[in-house]
Amino acid sequence: MFIISITYLVPLHEVEKHLAAHLLFLDKYYESGLFLISGRKQPRTGGIIIANTTQTLEVEEALKNDPFQQHKLATYEVTEFIPSKTTHKLNFLQQIP
Repeated sequence: MFIISITYLVPLHEVEKHLAAHLLFLDKYYESGLFLISGRKQPRTGGIIIANTTQTLEVEEALKNDPFQQHKLATYEVTEFIPSKTTHKLNFLQQIP
């Protein structure tokens, strides 16, 4: 599983010009099952995406399709983690070795 932290490099009004395309990007990867949750940071300096995969390459390939990356509007910090404890409703996410 991966936490993707997005940080804007440009003023918010520039980001908002590409927001509709970014939302379509998110929809594509929600439908594929790669993305589980996403949202804005507060204060609004970027966003967070949680991706459900064990493959770094899958995340990297998906992020190439984000309009924010294509237009050099943001940077991405990708952190892999292994969920070992969850609430019972999220047990399906656990990756116990």
